[in-house]
Amino acid sequence: MSKFIKLILIAEMVLFLVLSEITFVFGVNIINSKLKIGIVENSFTGAAYRDQGFYDFYKKHLHEIKNGKDVKSDLNLLRPKIPNYSPQYDVSILENIPTHLSQIFPDANVSILSDVNVHQGEIFNVKGDDTNNNVYDILILGHQEYVTQQEYSNLKSFVANGGTLIILTGNVFYTEVKYDNQTNSITLVDGHGFQFDGKTARKGVDERWEKETRQWLGSNFYPIYHWKKDYHHLYNNPFNFTGKQGGEEQYYDKTNPNIKILLDYKSSDPRYPIATYELKYGKGKSIVIGLAGEDILAQCLEECQFYKMIDKWLVNNAIPSYQSKNNTY
Repeated sequence: MSKFIKLILIAEMVLFLVLSEITFVFGVNIINSKLKIGIVENSFTGAAYRDQGFYDFYKKHLHEIKNGKDVKSDLNLLRPKIPNYSPQYDVSILENIPTHLSQIFPDANVSILSDVNVHQGEIFNVKGDDTNNNVYDILILGHQEYVTQQEYSNLKSFVANGGTLIILTGNVFYTEVKYDNQTNSITLVDGHGFQFDGKTARKGVDERWEKETRQWLGSNFYPIYHWKKDYHHLYNNPFNFTGKQGGEEQYYDKTNPNIKILLDYKSSDPRYPIATYELKYGKGKSIVIGLAGEDILAQCLEECQFYKMIDKWLVNNAIPSYQSKNNTY
C-alpha cells in the first residue's frame, strides 16, 4: 500500500473518530456548523518521486554533486510532470473520502486539495492582495517533502491567520520546487543537497527552509535513518514505530519554550527529541505527529491505539481552537 494511501486512511479514520466524538463530548453537532477541513494531496512530492524524476537524477549524479562538480546532463529529470498516479498518493481514494464522510455527516464540508491549490492561494478568501481570511479551519498534510515557495508561504500564512495545520508524518518542507501550470510540471530549485538554476545542477542545501521552519512549525527533519548505527531508540513507543517502513521523523526544537508536548517518545539521542506536539504561531497552531504516520498504520489493527491518540489530540487540541474562535459552544 502506498504511503499516501495509508496517510489518507489515517485522515479518514481521524475525521470519522474526531467528528463523531465531538458531537458526543460537546453536546453540539459541530459538523453541521461552519467547520471546514482540507486534506492536501502531496502532488509535487508525487512528481519528484515518479519514474524518470528527481530520484533518477539523484542516483545518477550524487557522487559528482557531492564533490562540487556542476552537472549539465539529464536535466529533463529535474522537470517531471505531475502524474495522475504516484506511489505517494492515489486520486481515486482521495475522491472517495468526501463521499464517505458526507454519508455519515450529511453537512460535512471536507475537501480534497492538491499542492497546486495551496500554491495558487485557494486556501484563502482573497480580496485583492489580502490573504488574511482562511477558507478552511483545519488543513491536514502528509508527506509534503517538496513544495514551492508560494505554497510554503501560504501554509505559514494559513496558520498565522488562525488556522490549524495537522502534519501526519515527517520530512516536510524539505525541498523547494517551481510549478509550471502550462506543463503541469515541477522543477527542482534547492534542497535535498541539490540546486538547479534551470541550466546547471550543483550542490545545494539539505533542508531548504530549515531555520524558518523551526521558528514557526517547531521542528525539522530527523536526518538519521534506521539502518545507521546512531539511529535513535524510542523508549516510549506505544505505536511500535521502528522507521523500517521507510517513513521519516521530525525532531522538535527543545529550545523553544512555547512547544507543548502532547506525547514524548523519549528518544535516546538528546540532540534530536521526538514528540507529538503543538505550537502556536500567530493566531493559529500546528499539530505535528513527529513520527511517520503511514508506517504506524502499516502495522496497525482496526483497534489501533494510534487512531485513539489522534482522536484525542484533535478533540482536545485542534477542534477547541475552532470552537473558541467561532463561539459554537
